[in-house]
Amino acid sequence: MSKLTGRRSKKAGLSPGTLIYLGSKRTEEVKISLMEYDGDHVQERVLKKSEEAFPFKDLPTSTWVNIDGLQQVEIIEALGRHFNIHPLVLEDILSTGQRPKMEEFESYIYIVLRMLSFNEQEAKLEDEQVSLILGPNFVLTFQENEGDVFDPVRNRLRNDKGKIRKAGADYLVYALIDAVVDNYFAVLEKVGDRIEFLDEQLAVNPTPEVLAQIHDLKRSILFLRKAVWPLRDVINHFQRGEIPIFQPPTMIFMRDVYDHTVQVIDTVETLRDIVAGMMDLYLSSLSNRMNEVMKVLTIIATIFIPLTFIVGIYGMNFDYIPELRWHWGYFAVLGIMGIIALGMLLYFKRKKWL
Repeated sequence: MSKLTGRRSKKAGLSPGTLIYLGSKRTEEVKISLMEYDGDHVQERVLKKSEEAFPFKDLPTSTWVNIDGLQQVEIIEALGRHFNIHPLVLEDILSTGQRPKMEEFESYIYIVLRMLSFNEQEAKLEDEQVSLILGPNFVLTFQENEGDVFDPVRNRLRNDKGKIRKAGADYLVYALIDAVVDNYFAVLEKVGDRIEFLDEQLAVNPTPEVLAQIHDLKRSILFLRKAVWPLRDVINHFQRGEIPIFQPPTMIFMRDVYDHTVQVIDTVETLRDIVAGMMDLYLSSLSNRMNEVMKVLTIIATIFIPLTFIVGIYGMNFDYIPELRWHWGYFAVLGIMGIIALGMLLYFKRKKWL
């Protein structure tokens, strides 16, 4: 339940803008990487201190500063102070349970995305908050863990592929958002493969373990839906062209991201319906198995009813029962009972009850 609601109880009673990291407890060092580029060159550095990024704020080139790790609040606070980031934005960066959103300020915009991955070993969905700040010539990205889906963007910057180095910082933000959305398709493929596997298991052997896995998958799709649905509104806001810091040529590329987002949402809804159908199929399979068991037991009981009647008659304690003194009486009764049982089985088979 804490994953659904977040651990916001730590901030109860504190004033707005108080910087407290609400994510998982970590001990590793925060990693700060920087890429500064224009159409002619690119330099890439790993910074030891946040202060090393300060001189790049006012350069005419574009700068991308990426922070992996949010547990050292003083680093986030120092970057926010130098780049004139509002304290409430810094608070949202450290509160890692934010829904996708976009907030516009006078000199920058703040964007929140959910970066997803599928853990195939544990067969569950994992998500992470990515915060982006777009300024006139810089982009700041904040992540909780090291490792992301931005390596293709970094390679394009290093190798000068496409127009990314010739465009401004707004195009870099488009590329980062596009990388996150494209990764959703990869996650959906893995979720789809998992659904197909469980569907086969459900048809062969619908055990309670399969039901538990279907329930976990249903919860993963719920988190996926929660991450994707608000993103459509965020990208749609870009499409309206009401953000001055975003150049008109970049708006065209954002339309493509919007189309991809709509496709992801449609796929999520389809998978959601399929998983709901699998839950119903499990219950139906369980009911059918119970019906089969009850049918077999009913047939056995029905066959034994006349046999029990015959045995009951010859089990009565009367002095005069003619068949009791007949030499072949025992075998005759067994034969009659066998004929009755066989006849009932043939009758049931003819009626296709077996």
